[in-house]
Amino acid sequence: MPQNARRELDAELAALKKKVLTMGSTVEAMIADSLTALVTRDADLARRVQERDQDVDRMEMEIDELAVSTIALQQPAASDLRSVIAALKITTDLERIGDLAVNITERVMELDSEPQLKPYIDLPRMVERAQAMIREALDSFVDGDVARARSVLEADQEVDDLNAQIFRELLTFMLEDPKTISRATRLIFIAKYLERVADHATNVAEEVIYAAQGRDVRHGNVG
Repeated sequence: MPQNARRELDAELAALKKKVLTMGSTVEAMIADSLTALVTRDADLARRVQERDQDVDRMEMEIDELAVSTIALQQPAASDLRSVIAALKITTDLERIGDLAVNITERVMELDSEPQLKPYIDLPRMVERAQAMIREALDSFVDGDVARARSVLEADQEVDDLNAQIFRELLTFMLEDPKTISRATRLIFIAKYLERVADHATNVAEEVIYAAQGRDVRHGNVG
């Protein structure tokens, strides 16, 4: 590839990664704020999270447009093309994480009118783990760090375990006192949403491995 063309492609790939990182930081903050709204019973914060979903949708469209333009005008090949394709797939996962943050806030606003069922201990832990997974996955994308991406895949089990633990605890509440069913069910939904956030972070990490090595590790495929 001529030097000038290489510079142009590198600049567009850098711009693409920067936009993906910005979108990722936004949805990561949305997830954190949605749980803060739950713990502090802050309905206004929940509504602000919902409003930011429009920004996430806009960023997804901007990234899609840039990626398509890069493919059409720069005609990247090999690992460069895989990076662009990975960016397109990653933004889909990030947009869905934003949607999950909105889903959490909807349950938060429903819970706001009822007494708190129990202290929130494991849900904040789930958020902390899921946030770390999003951050690590995005950093691995920017740096092309396969080892870091693989660490995200390994971290998913911890979030799954916390989700199962929360479900068992809340099921006990419902069995002992039917009056808790409504609140417990909403908390189970929130835990499930966070488990799905971690799944999407895992998807991002899988795309990083694909972009760097051309190996498809989805569905347990070790390549």
